Amino acid sequence: MHWNRSNVIGLAKKTCKYCKGSGIRIAERWDRETPCNCVYRAVFRTCYTRFRECNAASRMSVVSLEFSSGPEGRQTFSRKREEFVADFCLVSRRILDDAEHQIFRFFFLLGADWRLCTRQLRMERGTFFHMIYRIQQKLGREFAALEPYSLYPVAEYFSSVIGQPAPPPRPAMKPRNRGVRQLPLPLSA
Repeated sequence: MHWNRSNVIGLAKKTCKYCKGSGIRIAERWDRETPCNCVYRAVFRTCYTRFRECNAASRMSVVSLEFSSGPEGRQTFSRKREEFVADFCLVSRRILDDAEHQIFRFFFLLGADWRLCTRQLRMERGTFFHMIYRIQQKLGREFAALEPYSLYPVAEYFSSVIGQPAPPPRPAMKPRNRGVRQLPLPLSA
């Protein structure tokens, strides 16, 4: 995803002490503007909300017909909800290390309370929430940067056209009448 000020201002947290609600901060290493971590956490929360919606509606599987680009304009069937849930879980597993994934699994996937998580993982509350924020930042950055089909924005993920739009159909060819001459119609007065 290409980040600019108009993309991040709606996702930025107004009380963020780093970007002060603008969503953009200057990276010291490269001396250029990058999205703030509060934006990446908002991206994660958006994807997580859609993940929970898809998970809640998983009993009613819906098959959708999608058009893909190409000279013939083929159509494919898919189960977008299941694909989104699988992509969400697989990307999370690939990006996070073992300790982070264990916290992610307990807190986000299984829905355990923070008290239960800290007791089960033998962590302090502050350390646990710092890990949660770091997990949200890592996954939000990755969900927006996936290529060729990112999980964020979720509306594009659930759109019905894959790739470029299919070209318009060719006009039908008129059959030629060989040997038969067509006369013009007489004009009526």
